[in-house]
Amino acid sequence: MKTLIVTGASSGIGRAVAEKFLTEGWTVGLVARRAEALETVAAGHDTALVLPCDVTDPQAVEATFKQVQSQTGRLDCLFNNAGVFTPAAPIDEIPVDDWLQAVNVNLTGMFLCARAAFGIMRHQSPQGGRIINNGSISAQTPREGSAPYTSTKHGVTGLTKTLALDGRPFDIAASQIDIGNAQTELLQGIIDRAVAAGDTPPPVMEVDLVADAVWHMAGLPLHATTLFQTIMATKMPFVGRG
Repeated sequence: MKTLIVTGASSGIGRAVAEKFLTEGWTVGLVARRAEALETVAAGHDTALVLPCDVTDPQAVEATFKQVQSQTGRLDCLFNNAGVFTPAAPIDEIPVDDWLQAVNVNLTGMFLCARAAFGIMRHQSPQGGRIINNGSISAQTPREGSAPYTSTKHGVTGLTKTLALDGRPFDIAASQIDIGNAQTELLQGIIDRAVAAGDTPPPVMEVDLVADAVWHMAGLPLHATTLFQTIMATKMPFVGRG
C-alpha cells in the first residue's frame, strides 16, 4: 500500500486530495494544526493517519514525518499544500506581521516539509518518491494587493525547480501544480463578497478536478514527471509561464 502525506489536509484543496487518495486505497497522513478537523476527514477511513502539526515548527515537522515512516515503513508522495492568504492591500498598508506569516507558512513550511520528505525518500529502500508542491496561479500571475502571497508562491517555484534537480540522483521526482479558482471555503468567501458588492463573481471550477489532477501526477512512474501543471477555471484571465 502506498503512502501519501498531505499538508493543509483539514479543508479545501488539501482535504479533497486526501479524500481522493483515501478512496483509492492509499495510506494518507493528514497534516494540519486542528486535530478535530482532521478527525472529520479521517472518519470512515482505516488508512488515515491524523497528524496535528504546525508546518512552521521544524521539530514538529520532523517528528510528524518520522511518525509516518515508523508506522508505514516508507513515504511515496508528499502533497505540500499548506498555505495562507493574507488580506489584500497595497504594500504600504500590509502589516509586517502579515508578510512574516505568509513567508513562515507558504515558504518556510513548504521547505521544512519538503526537507523532511526528501530525507525519508533518499534513505528508504527502494529509494525515491515524489514531492508535489501547490504553487497556485499566483506563482505565475499576481492578484492585486497580494505581495506576500505572490512573493511566497514565486519562491515555491524556485523550490520546486531545485528539488527536481537535486532529487534526480535519488529517484525523487518533484512537481508543482498551479491552481486557479477551485471551489473551496476560501474562494466562497471571495464570491460572497463580490456578490454583496454587486460585482460579478469570479469563475470557478470544482475542487474534485484538482484532486484528480494530483492523483494523475502522483501515479506516474518515477522515471517520468509533470514538472509544472496549471489547472484553472477556463474563464479566468489568461496566465502563463513565460
